[in-house]
Amino acid sequence: MKITLSAVVLVIVLFNACSPHEKELTWYKGNLHTHTYWSDGDEFPEMVLDWYISNGYDFIALSDHNTLAREEKWNVIIKSPLYEESFQKYLERFGKEWVVYKNDTGRTQVKLKTFEEYKTKMQDDNFLIIPSEEITNYVDGKIPVHVNATNAQEFIAPPNAATVAETMQQSVDAVLQQRERTGVPMFPHINHPNFFWAVTLEDMISLKGERFFEVYNGHMLVRNYGDSVHMGTEEMWDKINIAYAKRDQPFMYGLASDDSHNYHQFGVAFANAGRGWIMVQAKSLRTEDLIEAMEAGKVYASTGVTLKELVVKNNEIKIEVAKEEQAEYTIEFIGVKNGESESRVIETIHGSEGGFNVTADYVFVRARITSTKLKPNPFQEGDFEMAWTQPVSFIKY
Repeated sequence: MKITLSAVVLVIVLFNACSPHEKELTWYKGNLHTHTYWSDGDEFPEMVLDWYISNGYDFIALSDHNTLAREEKWNVIIKSPLYEESFQKYLERFGKEWVVYKNDTGRTQVKLKTFEEYKTKMQDDNFLIIPSEEITNYVDGKIPVHVNATNAQEFIAPPNAATVAETMQQSVDAVLQQRERTGVPMFPHINHPNFFWAVTLEDMISLKGERFFEVYNGHMLVRNYGDSVHMGTEEMWDKINIAYAKRDQPFMYGLASDDSHNYHQFGVAFANAGRGWIMVQAKSLRTEDLIEAMEAGKVYASTGVTLKELVVKNNEIKIEVAKEEQAEYTIEFIGVKNGESESRVIETIHGSEGGFNVTADYVFVRARITSTKLKPNPFQEGDFEMAWTQPVSFIKY
């Protein structure tokens, strides 16, 4: 494969971003896809944020469907001990001075706090809340197409397009146009392509300007691993990037999210918090620095594996896992050779440290790290904790 100048420049940016100032950078844990009572989640935003703070997250985006949580909205508490007790916990946690509610015809109605209200209440120097919207549409009234707009400053209405590809592209374009017009860093990402098998490989390949998609999503209906007739999202990821490389388009980066909706019932039948997240290596816990780092490839996806070291320098990927007791690790370097149309495992290391020299023979190389530790409350029974790094190409100095 011929490496063009613009492709080399892109990869140089990625490598340089990962190498010269590692000591000045910090890894931050976050989730960009989760839900509350503002759409189809079953918990108040402050309670959801409280969960993420308590579980060691540094940043979060509450990405409710087709809203930026700025209007007035009241939630009627479901007449069930589970949800009535949940409201009491909310009331006890935040107090009557904060919680606005009323009783009408035997039902409790609670006024939801807006984005600015819950941000002011919950954000501090150690925890960042990023505005977000899950732009949600249904092609032909039934095919779900969901695109997150991270750090959106203005509401984006779902497009009314005839096809899945057009719907995704119009959503992506709307985010990028808002970024251009406002000068505020923001980005779109494609959510759970295998949700109801809505998004095909061809749809993903057709996109222009999209840099991120969910290689892992913790919702119970998203079919990350595919089935006998549909490819999984990891295989899709590599095929997307093979196609992008051929047309000199920047690589698609893989994200993990929990896409949580359910906070009171737990198990594989529910969309629970804590199943997937991203680790971003940035200059600070500021939205613009996180986005800059992500767009430079300084981000990996995880369902439980934490990397002590991830460095890309001088055409070498170096990985060291932050080991947990009684866990063992397998590091697989997965790549695509020039002229080939499929990715494959090109080197396997049984251990917590490893490296791979990316030569000009490869279109790209990425790493998958798997632990022997079973994932607690998994997306699918029997899942092991994992992590995925981003694809990297050879730099011609």
